[in-house]
Amino acid sequence: MGKQRELDRSLGLRLVIVVVIGNIIGSGVYKKVAPMAAELHSAEWVLICWLLAGVISLFGALCNAEVAGLLADTGGEYTYYKKIYNRFFAFIYGWSLFTVIQTAAISSLAYVFAQSLHSIVPLPPLLEGLSDFTISGIFYPFADFNIKLVAIVLIVLLTWVNMKGVRTGAWLSTAILLLVFTGIGIIVLFGLSSDQSTIGESFSLSSVSSSPVTFSAVFTAMLSAFWAYQGWAAIGFLGGEVKNAKQNIPRGITIGVLTVIGIYLLVNMTYLSILPIPVLEQIHAAGNKIAAVEVVKSFWGYGGTVFISILILITTFGCTNATVLASSRTYFAMAREGLFFRKAAELNQAQAPANSLRFQSVWACLLVLSGTFDQLTDMIIFAVFIFYGSTTLGVFILRKKMPNALRPYKVWGYPVVPAIMVLFCAALFVNTIVVRPREAAIGMALILTGIPMYWWFRRNHQKETQASSEKKVLH
Repeated sequence: MGKQRELDRSLGLRLVIVVVIGNIIGSGVYKKVAPMAAELHSAEWVLICWLLAGVISLFGALCNAEVAGLLADTGGEYTYYKKIYNRFFAFIYGWSLFTVIQTAAISSLAYVFAQSLHSIVPLPPLLEGLSDFTISGIFYPFADFNIKLVAIVLIVLLTWVNMKGVRTGAWLSTAILLLVFTGIGIIVLFGLSSDQSTIGESFSLSSVSSSPVTFSAVFTAMLSAFWAYQGWAAIGFLGGEVKNAKQNIPRGITIGVLTVIGIYLLVNMTYLSILPIPVLEQIHAAGNKIAAVEVVKSFWGYGGTVFISILILITTFGCTNATVLASSRTYFAMAREGLFFRKAAELNQAQAPANSLRFQSVWACLLVLSGTFDQLTDMIIFAVFIFYGSTTLGVFILRKKMPNALRPYKVWGYPVVPAIMVLFCAALFVNTIVVRPREAAIGMALILTGIPMYWWFRRNHQKETQASSEKKVLH
């Protein structure tokens, strides 16, 4: 019976916008200004990269909105790619979500949640004797195990919450998002009006380094900014649970991304007006500090540290929840077609894909043990931009394949905007291989494991289909 139930279409435009923004605003808005400062050595170049990354993300969102308006259904790009390309490429995308893109996003967000909790309430050390244990000199599963254990507990808790149904998860995201907007607004208001603020510093092109800002440095800094913008496409995974999906998904994506661009520019302008670039570089070098915490501490002291740490807790809790909620729907759609573990195709009494959520939770917890925050996020951005480019290329392909189809939304600036997005994705892909070879190699290896898995799932599905047909003949 469980396999015959259908997902509940209960999300209107407001909750679509909430899920879009909730999937975007996570840890990046608090942490990523420091590695960007260390790469660029210039306050204005940091802001330029935030703006450029926002514009590129908006271009990608507009292209995604046209495709979503035409093909919206549960599974997001997985569903789109079957129609644009083929089942094999669609599977590689879905498998990539599971192995690296969405599960690593859940892991890294939960990790920052645990770091923030540790800054408020120091967590007792655990398994310190095993902290130097390494796998291939790359992974240190027991390093900072106290923080990793809290991250794992959070993932398990939010998986359980989302097994209660889509509206439960969406309403939780709404409540959290209101708190996040309030907290960020307080930082901007009090930060810019504080005595420490020198707003002119935010717009200074001068560099603290004698080295010029290079093309590669801009791309590398934008890897950090893109992590902060990552997640806007996740609403597509919930296409089967959105009312009037072909209109509400394009609208929700566009409104959500524009809102986030404005927020990010304001809050990063605040950071840069308070802390000079050399201090932000020191924060990055320290490895265990969060830029936003240091900013608020500079004008509110210890009380500010507590305030911002609680805000980061709330934000990362909300973004982790939104990512857990949306991501599992793709694996559910794949399993229904025999291209994922069969149990993931079942719905529970709350019409939630409970087993898909469980599979996602287990792998995300293993990824928590595998790496650091920055290693995970660079790996995600490398992988996700392969598919952002593929979706954008799909705009051109669908215009040729389905020229007369009704399109509730057509991308602004066609064909220039989609062409810019495709070229940018290709450039970022190449640049990441050059400047972050380890993260690129790990990400690509995880993606390529999808090739044997595709044939394995397909063979099993064919066997099950054949056995089912034989039973029907016998009866």
